[in-house]
Amino acid sequence: MTAVTMHLGEIGQQLRAFRLESGMRADEIASRLGVSRAALYRYEKGEVIKLDTVQRLAELLNISPLTLLGVGFEYYSSPNNFFQKITQIEGDIEQILQVSDPVCYQVTSPAYDAILLEAHASHSEKELRSASAQPVILALSKRRALYSQRKPSITSMLPENQVINFLTHGVGAGIPMSETLRHKARQVAVQEIRNIITLIDSVPMGLQFSVIPKNITTTSCIFMRRSELAAVAINPFLCDCAVENSAGVAMITSSPEAVTTHQTMLESVWQASLKGQDAIECLKSLVAHHGAV
Repeated sequence: MTAVTMHLGEIGQQLRAFRLESGMRADEIASRLGVSRAALYRYEKGEVIKLDTVQRLAELLNISPLTLLGVGFEYYSSPNNFFQKITQIEGDIEQILQVSDPVCYQVTSPAYDAILLEAHASHSEKELRSASAQPVILALSKRRALYSQRKPSITSMLPENQVINFLTHGVGAGIPMSETLRHKARQVAVQEIRNIITLIDSVPMGLQFSVIPKNITTTSCIFMRRSELAAVAINPFLCDCAVENSAGVAMITSSPEAVTTHQTMLESVWQASLKGQDAIECLKSLVAHHGAV
């Protein structure tokens, strides 16, 4: 019974999100599903739903029925679409466990976004490239705002190799920049890592960091949980990626097997990573050896 309730709740969440984002009236969506408006609202609350309605709803959302039921997989070949979906999911979750980026985006400073926008606007075909980057940066900014409002628990593990690359090349490593702007991007990267050092030292409630040593190979993924609902995202896209030059396929699923397997992996990596003062000393050393001067 618990599993069924979980899936119905997830269906309701997706249906409500679709209704709000589409701008369609409830009457119109109900008509397309072949149900009454009262039934539509019951579905959104996670109450009983017929299987044939699940099929029509999946077609309406342009996803598979299995994905809608929480046992399928959603794939994203575009950073724009992936980060928008992640932002939607993070809107009401309580716990995040992640190996993703050399920073934790939710606690980055506005300078991180500012240097990305400046970089995208500075090189060839700047209008087109800047426009392609804006949806990603907007979705990411919303993630930061949601975190500030809701303060979910976040455990963020930073791969040492990624931190070195981040400090060496700065924010937006894959974006062509002038030498002057690249130096500025490296300075912003140094400040972001120093901010993380400060956060580790102050031990804020619900926010934990660790550093994954170079000898441990990991998959970039995000585990997200709200009450009994959980999902995992496998993500090849860095937050500061060059959108127009990014190739990869991200995946999001609520499949119990996938969720459990990745949660176990992430917890194991956490145990093997550097924490507390060890993490601080490691990051300080990386800043000293690879940071902008």
